[in-house]
Amino acid sequence: MEGFTQNLSQYLGDVGSIIRGTVLVLAIILLLSLMNRLLEKFSAGAKGNKFRNQLIMFGASFVGLLLIVLGLPIEPSTRGQLLSLIGIIVSAAIALSSSTFIGNAMAGIMLKTVRNFRTGDFVKTDDVFGRITERGLFHTEIQTPDRDLTTLPNLYLATKPVTVIRQSGTIIGATVSLGYDVHHSQVEGILLDAASAIGLQDPFVQVLDLGDYSIVYRVAGLLTDTKQLIAYRSRLRAGMLDALHNGGVEIVSPRFNNARMLNVDQRFIPTAGERQSAPAADAPPVDVAFDKAEEAEDLESRRRNLAKMVESLKELQKEAKSTPEDKKPALENRIGRLEHEIKVLKAAIDEAEAQETKDED
Repeated sequence: MEGFTQNLSQYLGDVGSIIRGTVLVLAIILLLSLMNRLLEKFSAGAKGNKFRNQLIMFGASFVGLLLIVLGLPIEPSTRGQLLSLIGIIVSAAIALSSSTFIGNAMAGIMLKTVRNFRTGDFVKTDDVFGRITERGLFHTEIQTPDRDLTTLPNLYLATKPVTVIRQSGTIIGATVSLGYDVHHSQVEGILLDAASAIGLQDPFVQVLDLGDYSIVYRVAGLLTDTKQLIAYRSRLRAGMLDALHNGGVEIVSPRFNNARMLNVDQRFIPTAGERQSAPAADAPPVDVAFDKAEEAEDLESRRRNLAKMVESLKELQKEAKSTPEDKKPALENRIGRLEHEIKVLKAAIDEAEAQETKDED
């Protein structure tokens, strides 16, 4: 009888442990499911939180797994082995991904510290050219002239040469090959007029090469409105065509002259009527090709202005404490206006950030 009682107690104890373990597993699964539903519910009105929710659920699932291992009715040695296995798996995952992960993070910090470019700048690295739209800890996003978005790891930008177009202005130029029968002084004058006609400052002409059949000229000038960089590159070439044609200079290889069966006096220049037609269309407008870059630059500028206004408000509030009573009304009026401007600007920033989040989603 005593043996039966002991066996029954042991059996009931085992059943109770299994029940407790099952209840623990079901409770954790239920809590995770409830947490996932709550996150989806709270994120229903706010777009762009999918990654954050996934990160939270990943962390919660990991904690739930540890609680299950600790609460299962198993031997302490077996529990320790399971915990060690989980630790090894996590350590291996971190070790395999840490080099790229940490490298991009450190590169992002370095780029932020160096400040060689900022949101809205034109940059070029290898075959990628465009404007900066977003700068994160791990990546930098660039909008290309085709309006597409290219994401570059910060480690890539930290290890590759990056050309930044200065916002104060940049030199744009174009080349053309002309025959030796046209004197270089005549060509230089025509090309200088072409660069000046489209609004380039301080234009200049260079003779780049004396080839077997032609001379290579380069005309360039300073463009101060760098947002119109792509359009002006096209305008410069179109202006060179018009100026050379109007100046009676034939833009065709001398080798072509030896092969054509035409009157030697015939020149390959569009007629005057054709030259007076509408000019070729520019590249897509900057507000279309670089719409996200424009919005990002505007948002970044508003944030800088807000920071300056907040700093000015703090200085005025500090000054108000030591201001005589007769001068306080005027100072308080300034503080009130500044507080209102800060409120309006902050609302505009919040609206722009909400729109940016919505577009990303």
